[in-house]
Amino acid sequence: MAAEPKFEGWLGKGPESAQGKMEWGAFPKVKTWDEGDVDIQITHCGICGSDVHTLSSGWGPTPYPCCVGHEIVGKAVRVGKNAEKGIKVGDRVGVGAQNSSCLRPDCEECSAGLENHCTRGVNTFASPYPDGQMSYGGYADYHRCPSHFVVKIPDAIKSDEAAPMLCGGITLYSPLKNNGCGPGKKVGIVGVGGLGHYGVMFAKALGADKVVGISRKAEKKDDVLKMGADEYIATDDDPDWANHHARSLDLIVSTVSSPKMPLMEYLQLLRTKGTFIQVGAPEDKLPDMNAFAFIAKGVKFGGSAIGPPWQIEEMLKFAADKGIHSWINKYSMKDANQAIIDFNAGKPRYRFVLENEKHL
Repeated sequence: MAAEPKFEGWLGKGPESAQGKMEWGAFPKVKTWDEGDVDIQITHCGICGSDVHTLSSGWGPTPYPCCVGHEIVGKAVRVGKNAEKGIKVGDRVGVGAQNSSCLRPDCEECSAGLENHCTRGVNTFASPYPDGQMSYGGYADYHRCPSHFVVKIPDAIKSDEAAPMLCGGITLYSPLKNNGCGPGKKVGIVGVGGLGHYGVMFAKALGADKVVGISRKAEKKDDVLKMGADEYIATDDDPDWANHHARSLDLIVSTVSSPKMPLMEYLQLLRTKGTFIQVGAPEDKLPDMNAFAFIAKGVKFGGSAIGPPWQIEEMLKFAADKGIHSWINKYSMKDANQAIIDFNAGKPRYRFVLENEKHL
């Protein structure tokens, strides 16, 4: 039997940890080992806005102490005898924002390959397992995960670029793929940051006729065009942008998580029978909406949450085949607190990744 790894990481012990005040320490309640599990020696972990929302208790009370990080890549160092997918010790693997679900045959979601919507799902951090043990994330040395939610990383994708795809990437790939992004479609990505930059690249690679990046400031325009966008809208610079571009898009995916977003103006951009998908999650509420924004053009408003394991695998293969590369800035794992401070200051271009040098 393989030795038990030493589970330590950056712990948030209260809301102040969201300001770069995490403390390194041992995990108090590591998941009980199961023969379907995989222990991952972490080499890289992406930083996601969800990490900060959790550290600050912005989405609700956080069960402190918590270790955040759910874009994990590393080496499988212990593999249970009942592990799925042929995972072996030494494989380069990853896990995203979901760590577990019930996987029961009578579960409508799990049986349909929609594990990400299972009501008994377990998040990769700050979430309890059925036995009361707690999940701890990837700002750490090791992570334990049920093998069903572990994915192999294609050889063509570097570990530091693969990590942020496991949440940021799938959060955009899934709604684009599920809502018909491809030839004949004109697609807008609202908020071209850590999430939105994947939306631009995936929409273009999926073959959309036109891809439009939509953000507040013009300063990102050159980057967004390099990512593959055909057009860029800077909403702060054109006071009449919603009228200038009205009825021009079939599908919009919004990554914005501010309750002050100009949602009614975004909806003006949709063509008749268009679709608006929200993936950003404000801490309080969405802006008010007028029903006629939907009724008049027969448009749909929906949401999307990450994606199931099979779709993450599909996305990684697609990214490898199409040569899609994450735009990242790297920090040492030991500098995680500074990375959080810089993240809060809006410095990512476009995704922060922690690198655990002692495991490279």
